[in-house]
Amino acid sequence: MATTAPKTTKTVQVLDADQLGEGQMKAVDFEGGKVLLSKIKGEVYATSAFCTHYGAPLEKGVISHDGRVVCPWHGACFNVCSGDIEDAPGLDSLWKFSATVADGKISVTADPAEVQSKVGRVVARARTQRAAPKKERVVIVGGGSGGIHTIESLRMNDFQGDITLISEEPYAPIDRTKMSKGLADDATKIQWRRPEELQQDFGVDFQPGVSVTSVDTSAKTVSTSNGTTVSYNHLVLAPGGKPKKIPIPGHDLEGVVTLRSVNDTKQITSAITKESDIVIIGTSFIGMELAGAIIKKEPKSLTVVGVDEVPFEAILGREVGTAVLESMKKQGITFHMQAQIESIAPAASNPSHAGSLIVKGLDPIPANLVIMGTGVAPATEFLKSSGIALMDDGGVEVDEYLRVKSHDSVYAIGDIAHYPQHPDGFLRRVEHWNVAGNQGREVGHNIAHPDDKVKYTKIPIFWSSIGKGLRYLGTGAGSDDQWLDGSAADLKFALYQAKNGKVTSVSTMQRDPIVAKASELMRLGLMPSLDEIRNGKNILEIELIDKA
Repeated sequence: MATTAPKTTKTVQVLDADQLGEGQMKAVDFEGGKVLLSKIKGEVYATSAFCTHYGAPLEKGVISHDGRVVCPWHGACFNVCSGDIEDAPGLDSLWKFSATVADGKISVTADPAEVQSKVGRVVARARTQRAAPKKERVVIVGGGSGGIHTIESLRMNDFQGDITLISEEPYAPIDRTKMSKGLADDATKIQWRRPEELQQDFGVDFQPGVSVTSVDTSAKTVSTSNGTTVSYNHLVLAPGGKPKKIPIPGHDLEGVVTLRSVNDTKQITSAITKESDIVIIGTSFIGMELAGAIIKKEPKSLTVVGVDEVPFEAILGREVGTAVLESMKKQGITFHMQAQIESIAPAASNPSHAGSLIVKGLDPIPANLVIMGTGVAPATEFLKSSGIALMDDGGVEVDEYLRVKSHDSVYAIGDIAHYPQHPDGFLRRVEHWNVAGNQGREVGHNIAHPDDKVKYTKIPIFWSSIGKGLRYLGTGAGSDDQWLDGSAADLKFALYQAKNGKVTSVSTMQRDPIVAKASELMRLGLMPSLDEIRNGKNILEIELIDKA
């Protein structure tokens, strides 16, 4: 068990009490650092001031009547009354400090080391005494966002049983988003928890580099690639997706890669030189993020080939998609849209290695590295004889508690889960990092509190490094109308999309914290209609008080 140094606290007057109104938050100076003050239902609370995910200033975010603060960047949520994390993508909670009000002044008592800490409060590590373990085991298949958040939530919710994490990746769970957005290729620099932390601080039987080969739901066991069988009381299926290669001639040549693992990123970064000709197939978010990261390495050429006329048109509309396309062209990236890809030709000097991409109507496009950003398929091959029904795309249907249909002790989350969308209830599979993490947190709660289960009703939040940094919130219900506030060409806008007048998605660039605010308005049932917004209603001015 990790040890912590003894606290050395100081008490400092930080603010006049009349400068902090009800439902407000304010960052104040404290011994060389910052503390976030919040006033909720007449009480003043003090926590660390920065999001534990990537360090965003929470003062720039959104706070609700119930003490829930939403990070302005990527949607992480915390409770300012307790400091506890509530929503992904962050893992750590905020540091919680003592706040008192006397003689019209707010004073904070805190350890300056915690105030200045670059990391947050790890709940599992904070426990020094635990009850005798229950004879109960949770087995988690998959070491991605869903898996690590399930572990965190189980321990945060006082689950005292055993936890086994089986991950086919040979390293501890990582922040996978940093691979496409920043070409991170060192697992130790992007891991959420070190293996020894998982084992010692969280009490996890961590099995890296191991695949699950089959599941027996009758016997409640999983079989693994190392020949072992593990029993479970609760099974959490979070295997994620497998990248798809389009089946064209040459797809199996050397130098043709996808992106999912750290080893994939290493193949990409090792192939980038000033003499490299690189082709990316696909204008998905992964493909476009990779293009933005690779062009900074100054290869000889970078070409993106897509089948659509405009990237992201189906999600963001034609105007925004075109603006993103034009901004990336200005960076030196060549685009061929509406392309009919025929094959990948071998290099003249090495017939086993890619040399060019063949597109109908174009000269061969030089390519000593071809990256396929052409989507993923649910990684559910191991479930085919399990008795768990697979949908046409290989996904798994779950109920509002994320339980697999007809298997109450089995949960499916993340890329494989077809789950009821809030508020409309239709089934959809969502490949978003935050969705997997938040579903893991909900499953952890429901396993730890079987008599107090909560339905999964979170609306997906997504972020991307494309353009000037995209924030996106959407119910998946589609749209028949939209309104753009700002300039798509300048990549500074808020785009509201609606169906039958009801807002179904909000996307922004350089307009924080609009998406964070919209997420809370939707959660509380307070989101105005598209017409109201079009006619001048500013959602940032709406008070966040639950209608109930």
